Amino acid sequence: MTRLSHLTLRNFMIALHDLLATTAALFAAFYLRFEGGEGFYDRLPLLLQILPYFLAFSVVVFFIFNLTTTKWRFISLPDAMNIIRVASVLTVALLALDYIFVAPNVRGAFFLGKVTIVLYWFIEIFALSALRMAYRYFRYTRVRRHARTEDAAPTLLIGRAADAEVLLRGIESGAIKRIWPVGVLSPSNADRGQSIRNVPVLGGLDDIEDVVADFAKRNKPITRVVMTPSVFEPEAHPESILMRARKLGVIVNRMPSLESGDAPRLTAVAVEDLLLRPSEKIDYARLEALIRGKAVIVTGGGGSIGSEICERVVAFGAARLLILENSEPALYAVTETLAAHGAHAAIEGRIADIRDRERVMRLMAEFKPDIVFHAAALKHVPILERDWSEGVKTNIFGSINVADAALAAGAEAMVMISTDKAIEPVSMLGLTKRFAEMYCQALDHDLAAGSGAKRPMRLISVRFGNVLASNGSVVPKFKAQIEAGGPVTVTHPDMVRYFMTIREACDLVITAATHALGAARADVSVYVLNMGQPVKIVDLAERMIRLSGLQPGYDIEIVFTGMRPGERLHEILFASEEPTREIGVAGIMAAQPNEPPMQTLRKWITALDQAIARDDRATIRTILKDAVPEFGSTAA
Repeated sequence: MTRLSHLTLRNFMIALHDLLATTAALFAAFYLRFEGGEGFYDRLPLLLQILPYFLAFSVVVFFIFNLTTTKWRFISLPDAMNIIRVASVLTVALLALDYIFVAPNVRGAFFLGKVTIVLYWFIEIFALSALRMAYRYFRYTRVRRHARTEDAAPTLLIGRAADAEVLLRGIESGAIKRIWPVGVLSPSNADRGQSIRNVPVLGGLDDIEDVVADFAKRNKPITRVVMTPSVFEPEAHPESILMRARKLGVIVNRMPSLESGDAPRLTAVAVEDLLLRPSEKIDYARLEALIRGKAVIVTGGGGSIGSEICERVVAFGAARLLILENSEPALYAVTETLAAHGAHAAIEGRIADIRDRERVMRLMAEFKPDIVFHAAALKHVPILERDWSEGVKTNIFGSINVADAALAAGAEAMVMISTDKAIEPVSMLGLTKRFAEMYCQALDHDLAAGSGAKRPMRLISVRFGNVLASNGSVVPKFKAQIEAGGPVTVTHPDMVRYFMTIREACDLVITAATHALGAARADVSVYVLNMGQPVKIVDLAERMIRLSGLQPGYDIEIVFTGMRPGERLHEILFASEEPTREIGVAGIMAAQPNEPPMQTLRKWITALDQAIARDDRATIRTILKDAVPEFGSTAA
């Protein structure tokens, strides 16, 4: 309910309208009931006495049911229900007035009567609704008139009625501009022959060529197609629809899923949209409850994962956000992007290298975070195979610095972004990430053991595979190779990887944090995201070539370059010696890997520090092999 201090002149004008409508409804009901005789004029003096008190009560009812704060431009079924509720409450008030207060004490007989009260209920609903509906219709016709201007593209909507209806509302409200819907193609047989907000359903998904040709014959060529979320389900064959639409020479757009929290808007269709398995259903209220009003730090906030986490925590209502990033251009880009979105959080970006323990400690102590998301890392497998000592400095010692600083600053939780390559690692990326996981596990275990009744800080790691369109991933690489005319390079014909979107991965990372910080301390410190079905990389390359209107092997060659150091053909989600369990959260599993004690880890860390200082690579490798004995066990 809106606070009184937030009311504007518009709200008071609406309240005045509703008071006048209520007054008119009451007098109209009396007149219709008693116009045949002198009953109306006999009752008029008492009615005028009662009226001020009844109107004062009415204002309170209007406010409670949000009638004074609802914009007339967007009045809808829930608002109509509120009007019925208001009329019902006021009618019951008149009934109580007539049967309890007035009739026996003043007149000795009923003053209003049941017929008058029933009449009042109907007239009140009409009086409160009429002007609202008229204004809504006026704005509706006005927006449609503006939408159907000369520069509005005749557009065919593709998707189920529910999705099309959301898009049509966006056009009517002015949120989506410069398109004019002429028809809908729906995969549902139940939608055929129907109209959605006066736009006809012209057929099914296979009718796109016939519909476009029919409009062209009538000199009303369709120039744009909009694919709604329901078309991207695998059974709808979105790839086929996209290719057919492009062959027809029309512009193809998509509307994002409403579950993602995005406003209705049109974006270009990317190949990533066609690779997705059905996304996990995210409980956004749960994420907002964790983040709202909190102070959050994101390390590596300028990277693909880090910048998306920054956007999500701001969207979920973080009060303050500190972004730590060692790349000046990346830091500038993410802060500018967040500023352009009109974020309400206090956002600060600082240049910092997580290897610099003193600086990380100082920045966290000054900021006093509630939650730290640790996304900073060196992640490119072949590069770390060559310069693996740098991976040790960043991925191991940097993570230790962040964990220790978060603990010293009094954070509630630190969430480390890990990787599926940490499972039975065959690369230095996976090995260093697994060591960092072990440190967080051990610290989390020690804090829990020594906490007593006090709720300790949580340190968790979240593993997942490749994210689409992230820096260094195959999708942007293949796009660039296709645009350059080829060839498209694939390491091995049997190479398989798991993929998910950056948005879904980040939302599930935050969801894992909500589980770790639940009322009952979860005995879990390593979480694994459900990555769905793996994708064969050569199939991905062929699909991307075809979606560009070209033929694999004819227009664009696919060249196999051989596996690189540190790679394996098939990524795995759980180690053979690693118990797993369900945690009751969709899209997330718990892993319970080996957990060496902190005392042993500190000996390894001290030895690693000394070996790094001497650049003694043989010793470094021996220490890491002792710490993670399964290293290299599943090498392809």
